Amino acid sequence: MGEQDQQALVVPSWRQQDLAALCARTQLMAFDLDTTLARSKTRMSNQMALQFAALTHLRPVAIVSGGRFEQFRDQVLAALPADTNWSQLHLMPTSGTRYYRWDGNDWEQVYAHDLSPEDRMAAMDSLEQRAKELGAWEEHTWGPRLEDRGSQITFSALGQQAPVEAKEAWDPTNERKNALALAVSQDLPHLQVRSGGSTSVDISAKGIDKAYAVGQLARITGVPVAHMMFVGDRMDSDGNDYPAALAGTMALRVSDPDDTLELLGQVESLLKA
Repeated sequence: MGEQDQQALVVPSWRQQDLAALCARTQLMAFDLDTTLARSKTRMSNQMALQFAALTHLRPVAIVSGGRFEQFRDQVLAALPADTNWSQLHLMPTSGTRYYRWDGNDWEQVYAHDLSPEDRMAAMDSLEQRAKELGAWEEHTWGPRLEDRGSQITFSALGQQAPVEAKEAWDPTNERKNALALAVSQDLPHLQVRSGGSTSVDISAKGIDKAYAVGQLARITGVPVAHMMFVGDRMDSDGNDYPAALAGTMALRVSDPDDTLELLGQVESLLKA
């Protein structure tokens, strides 16, 4: 896809799309996590867990999110019912820089693309400096602002353990995260810098983002990217779900987990039809 096409791509809400036609083509479903399947850093609801588990019996299902594997475990895996088809799940934490599959007994790490120690230090230094310059280095936080996830450095303006309400109120228009991501990307042109969840900016190796993740899913599963449905809340051009749309998935924009839950109820009915 050329630069002009990328700039012109707008991902509408799922409510504005022909869901029946999309489901007829869907061979794999992929999801963002925070603000898509669950509120930031919280466990998915019982309703969502049941609906999500039902999908694992209909299609392969992937989760691609900026969070660590431990977040996937706490937010998703711990909530899913026992009859979930674990063999159908593909887990891609830290924006697809790592990949896990169920081996019949436990979750096995298939690959990890870790940053060098020098790049991790440079990323943390730039995030701190630029956040202070832009007034995004908050005095009061809930836990550390900076987290070294090996394959990804993540800045969380209010700390990793901040209350959901505080996080959602900090930057509702995404302007503060986007400004920070732009400033840091100028310091680190050889790395991938993306505006992430409600208060976060993620830094990883260049070219390893959610577009890379869906490409890996295509290679591993044999499902063409064009036959993957990708559901996320950050489908704006600065968002970390946008690369999956640019990669050619059937991208669906949602606003929050309640919106996703309604979408999944309709998708299940259409896939069963």
